Amino acid sequence: MTAGQRREQLVAVARTLFAEKGFDSTSVEEIAQRAKVSRPVVYEHFGGKEGIYAVVVDREVQLLEGVLIGSIRVGGHPRTIVERTTLALLDYIEEHTDGFRILVRDSPVAQATGTFSSLIGDVATHVEHLLAAQFKARGFDTKAAPLYAQMLVGLIALTGQWWLDNRTPGKQDVAAHVVNLAWHGLEGLRREPRIHATGD
Repeated sequence: MTAGQRREQLVAVARTLFAEKGFDSTSVEEIAQRAKVSRPVVYEHFGGKEGIYAVVVDREVQLLEGVLIGSIRVGGHPRTIVERTTLALLDYIEEHTDGFRILVRDSPVAQATGTFSSLIGDVATHVEHLLAAQFKARGFDTKAAPLYAQMLVGLIALTGQWWLDNRTPGKQDVAAHVVNLAWHGLEGLRREPRIHATGD
């Protein structure tokens, strides 16, 4: 096995273990045993568990970011963009379950800091520009676009996180429900929303 092949093998083994057990519960010894190498081989390639974990997370972030931002950049009608982005996330979860599990275990979307939260923030920034253009065209205050972008992306990300373990209803149905709530909520948006008191 070449050095490059060995490195890829170690990354694949570590990715599986991190998905199964999490970072804290995975040891260099386990990675080495499963890869059928000695511990020094892991240290030689990555310097330790932190190094191999960083490679795994970085690859997953790049892949998911490419998928989500790519689905936004294609353009089209705003509803189509919401549909495409929701399905892109669900496709990623279906095809790269271990990778998504690693990302959300590290920092769930509800957490303010961490890899996944940062990624969701980057995606929200792209959505913000699209929403600002729509708000402007409809006479809404564009200063509210960042807030709505966070809400919209959070809706999709949290639903994806829930679907990771449930897988029912099916992907198309989940996407249809997300878009139903997001689109019809945006469609009936008020220019000056107010909180209604609930009881005295």
